[in-house]
Amino acid sequence: MRKPIIAIDGPSGAGKGTVARAVAHELGYHHVDSGAMYRAVGWKAVHDGVPLDDEEAVATLAGRSRIEVTATSVTIDEADVTRAIRTPEIDRAAAAVARLPKVRDVLVEGQRRLGAGGAIVMEGRDIGTVVFPRADVKIYLDASPEERARRRATDPAHSGGPAAIADVASALTARDEIDRTRQASPLYAAQDAVVIDTTGKSVTEVVEEAMQVIDEKLKGKRIWQEGSSRPRGRVD
Repeated sequence: MRKPIIAIDGPSGAGKGTVARAVAHELGYHHVDSGAMYRAVGWKAVHDGVPLDDEEAVATLAGRSRIEVTATSVTIDEADVTRAIRTPEIDRAAAAVARLPKVRDVLVEGQRRLGAGGAIVMEGRDIGTVVFPRADVKIYLDASPEERARRRATDPAHSGGPAAIADVASALTARDEIDRTRQASPLYAAQDAVVIDTTGKSVTEVVEEAMQVIDEKLKGKRIWQEGSSRPRGRVD
């Protein structure tokens, strides 16, 4: 019997990465950042000089590339791009390639293979709507535009260093527009997703809220794995 799949979606700066990693640790599940796969393809396209609007060329690149995403690293064709993909330039490149339907087809297929056996927490923008529409638990994280901009402005992994909140807010607004209006897999909360507003909440508070949702959705199922920080057994 397949183990559960937990889908966590939401816009940039809502806290998906931090919360998804913590939830995976709690459950002893594998964590996959699907966005890192698009970032890796965006980085590779820029590195190889492939035009970001050439759908066929980028899809071909994505299809032949070996992408590995672990808890600590991201590689593409054995090049470690863990840090290189967390820059404003690659933010834009990832958004550009994520709009291309044929690129999404390639990466969604890979994401489904990764989650086929369950026991996985996958984060992204279309996990609960497209990648795993029958995920056992769907959580959609959101936050106010001001909160999201503040978080990104103080996160050197994305801003490259301290950045003006107004500048980051403009960039996030542009990214939101791209994500919500793209033809392929637009960003929105699945009808059966539980929406959690992370505005003004600590990581601990959001993780606890997410775990309560998971406990309730998976009541009566065996969800704890070896090495998890919670006892194995059934959720009562």
